[in-house]
Amino acid sequence: MTAIDIPALRIPKVAVVTGGSSGIGRATAARLAEMGSTVVVGYNSRPDAANDVISGLQGSGHVAMRISIDDPVSIDTAVAAVKERFGSIDALINSGGATTPVPAGDLNGLTDEIFDRTVMLNLRGPFATIRAFRPLLERGDNAAIVNVSSIAARTGIGSSLAYLAAKGGLDSLTIALAKVLAPKVRVFSVSPAGVDTDFVPNRTREQLEKVAERLPLGRVTTPDDVARAVIACIVNLTSSTGIIVPVDEGRHL
Repeated sequence: MTAIDIPALRIPKVAVVTGGSSGIGRATAARLAEMGSTVVVGYNSRPDAANDVISGLQGSGHVAMRISIDDPVSIDTAVAAVKERFGSIDALINSGGATTPVPAGDLNGLTDEIFDRTVMLNLRGPFATIRAFRPLLERGDNAAIVNVSSIAARTGIGSSLAYLAAKGGLDSLTIALAKVLAPKVRVFSVSPAGVDTDFVPNRTREQLEKVAERLPLGRVTTPDDVARAVIACIVNLTSSTGIIVPVDEGRHL
């Protein structure tokens, strides 16, 4: 029997995770560090939470850094600091974002202010981060960007119409940037639904479980479920780019 030549996995040496102080970002940082990556844990306003993440990561050399995706100066400052410290990066995970729940039928409740803020945090912010980190990614090895999107972009059901529209835009941006940044950088969207985090204000575990009962796989998605999909895109899907990976227990079906 002929042995199969399996190439070694190309683990990112340096990875930047926005929104890394909690939820999916925190779980992704843990997975990256476990593999041997050095992780930049980006945070917005909670340095203590980000430093707590750093203290629990395997390995050494990790750093917490303010990367406020709605603040261009913050992003540029972070890029300069990462460039000085590391010279390049191999992965950028855009997990920063926020939402303000508004019922889909409440068009008046979805004010211009809420709409603009939601799009800024979930679409413009990730784009601004990608734009700023592009030169460091292009210097990286087997570089990849993973945008944390939402299955709401596909189902049309989410915390607000603005949120699902923003995530739909993020998925379209993923496909377009995959063409623009090839061949140096691969680009993915990971598209979860109903993850067991505090991302959606006032959403309870009981609500998540009720929804999960109706899904094909019948379980609530954990942050680590999404993190493992992020890692798969970066490390395993080396012949893929511009794809959207659902992590939703079959909710999109």
